[in-house]
Amino acid sequence: MSAPATTDFETIIGLEVHAQLTTKSKMFCPCSVDYYGAPPNTLVCPVCLGLPGALPVINQQALEYVAMTGLALHSTIAERSKFDRKNYPYPDLMKGYQISQYDAPICAQGWLAIDVDGQTKRAALTRIHLEEDVAKLFHRRDPVSGEAYSLVDVNRSGVPLMEIVGEPDLRSPEEARQYLIKLQSILRYLGVSQADMEKGNFRCDANISIRPRGSPTLMSRVEVKNMNSLRSVYRALEFEAQRQRQAVQEGGRVVQETRGWVEERGETVAHRSKEQAHDYRYFPEPDLPPMAFTPEWIEALRRRLPELPDARRERFMRQYSLPPYDAGLLTASRALADLYERCVAGADSKRYKAAANWLLGELSRLLNVTGTDVSEVKITPAGLAELLDLLEAGGINQTAAKEIFEAMFRSGRAPREIMQEKGLAQISGADELGSLVQQTIAANAKAVADYAAGKDTALGFLTGQVMRATKGRANPTVVQQLLRERLAKESVQ
Repeated sequence: MSAPATTDFETIIGLEVHAQLTTKSKMFCPCSVDYYGAPPNTLVCPVCLGLPGALPVINQQALEYVAMTGLALHSTIAERSKFDRKNYPYPDLMKGYQISQYDAPICAQGWLAIDVDGQTKRAALTRIHLEEDVAKLFHRRDPVSGEAYSLVDVNRSGVPLMEIVGEPDLRSPEEARQYLIKLQSILRYLGVSQADMEKGNFRCDANISIRPRGSPTLMSRVEVKNMNSLRSVYRALEFEAQRQRQAVQEGGRVVQETRGWVEERGETVAHRSKEQAHDYRYFPEPDLPPMAFTPEWIEALRRRLPELPDARRERFMRQYSLPPYDAGLLTASRALADLYERCVAGADSKRYKAAANWLLGELSRLLNVTGTDVSEVKITPAGLAELLDLLEAGGINQTAAKEIFEAMFRSGRAPREIMQEKGLAQISGADELGSLVQQTIAANAKAVADYAAGKDTALGFLTGQVMRATKGRANPTVVQQLLRERLAKESVQ
């Protein structure tokens, strides 16, 4: 059914997120989960190869990680749960079925708070369940015959995989992006997943549809896959929302289907039709016992939860008098928040904002430029404190401080040692700067005349000349004071 071109459509988005858990072994066997970069098919055993007669054993830590995630996301932990067989024929399923959960997930309901355009919104969750990851397929083409074929790497098969299913509560690509950012942060705080989209251990499928604003009836839903970064998620959903609007307004209809995001082309393409839901023929896994979670077990897990991003943000605002924006950026990463707290431990309150500025400014810039993780930072809290001491005492200026900070970032050395080696100590002595100031005045007659005529910008120019002559080491405040004194004498004469 077509719609008038003036129809105001609302976008409806629900996300399904798969996060690999950071256990040491796979979900149902003792094989290592550290498959990233490992030679193909080297981290395998009869269980993850799906050989006849091999029996699975439940990974206890994976159960704990899922329950902890559920508690952090305000979910209800089931008293009883079980595993099921999800049957579908695909080459990445070694057994011909996937051990997953159907009607008795570990966690039900819950919500995630996101901030968009200064407003806080709760996005509801449907469920959180546990399953095993599948093998990885590599599609190739013979260079001689041109014949296509696929290779299977079983290393990933059996890695514990947590699926977090959201309700269709998101109304824009930006809300979806913020949802994923917040979820990443929580999983990393908990230490249950690396949550790295680029490495494939944090994957997202999006269900998106549109409807006339105010209407309760959704149009056909499209599932979008192959989004491997936050940027890809945002761009894919932007494109798909516009594509669906255009299709309806031009008299067509939105087909219920699966589409894949093609980054190079900036568009989604049809994968397969989903006019009817696939029948996975779920049935209880006969080789695994049902699970019972006692209130005592759940309460023990609750006590293990760390302080989570939202609570830590509020505490940073209260304890360190930080603006909401700064506190939010610092606490988005547990490693960065930990570093900040180590840097201000025992410090005077006036250091709180200064330390935040350096971590959010220069440190963040260097992390982005070098691709370094916060956990690998070589700068020590004592080093940052010494750098701030030098700045406050006038031993260095801001320009020199940035150069020293970068050297600290790369080497971990003490700032005073770097300052002395590079000759970055600030020149503040009137005797030392006096002759330079006099030479600058003598060499810039026009600027002196402009200053005498009331042009204050001339003082900035003269100050810049002295700074250049000292390679930025002169104290600009002292330089301006000396310039004013000497220029005043010049005008009197």
